[in-house]
Amino acid sequence: MIDATVDEIEDMQTHSSSEVALKAVDALRAMTEGEYATVDEYLRSLQRNCRALRLANRSHATLYTTMEAVSDTVVEAEPADIGQAKQMTLEAIDAEHQRILSEKSKAAAQASDLLEPGGSYLTLDFSSTLFEAIELAATPEDAPITVYTLESRPRWLGRKMARRLTQVEGVDTHLIIDNASGHMLDRCDRVIVGMTCIVGDTLYNRVGTYPLAATADHAGVPMHAVGARSKVIDDTFIFENEERPASEVSLEPIDGIIIENPAYDATPVSLLTSVVTDEGPLFETAATR
Repeated sequence: MIDATVDEIEDMQTHSSSEVALKAVDALRAMTEGEYATVDEYLRSLQRNCRALRLANRSHATLYTTMEAVSDTVVEAEPADIGQAKQMTLEAIDAEHQRILSEKSKAAAQASDLLEPGGSYLTLDFSSTLFEAIELAATPEDAPITVYTLESRPRWLGRKMARRLTQVEGVDTHLIIDNASGHMLDRCDRVIVGMTCIVGDTLYNRVGTYPLAATADHAGVPMHAVGARSKVIDDTFIFENEERPASEVSLEPIDGIIIENPAYDATPVSLLTSVVTDEGPLFETAATR
């Protein structure tokens, strides 16, 4: 079960980091159905499986913090027997599952304040938190919210966002090519993106975020990152970028050309107007525009 989930997480390239973490933490329930000779054997297995799931995607801070929380909660409690260890594991899983969903919903509610009827906004990639924020802000009886979504090649994650937005009443959805962001910014009130994580002074997010942030900053258009406060972490987490297959860019090898296809880029938070979390705006880094 755990091995299958590890493989599945490694292939979850179009899912948000919270969706990946939820998949991983729920997979740990299978451990409580197994047989173990001693408490120590169970705890070692729990630590090993949490580590395997965490390493299945080294770029997702939510996955990292969730697996660490479950492992540390159970191990540090020093359960007296296997039954107690299993019960503690289930309780830790439920707590993390609820925490992820709660933080995501609260962050979406905070981010919805950035969206006004009749406003126009630019985004890229697919952020489940931003999607929920748009759902909360859009009302059929008011002027529609206009959302311009970059394609987010080569995985076309912007198309996923655009398709989902067509199901929301009160939203006018535009899908635009990646290189047109500068052309479209004068139509937009804000740029709003999700976030994979923030480590120190750097926002790590889907590739294309950095040039979009630099362009928005130059054009004087406010840009915000949206996500759970738990995605803003210290240096104990080392972000590792992912090099995606060259076949996503070209189905056939091209003689004499090395194809580079990074999944994420690093954006200085100084280019952002604010970071909005479930605890509210974390900080404002740019002058009010």
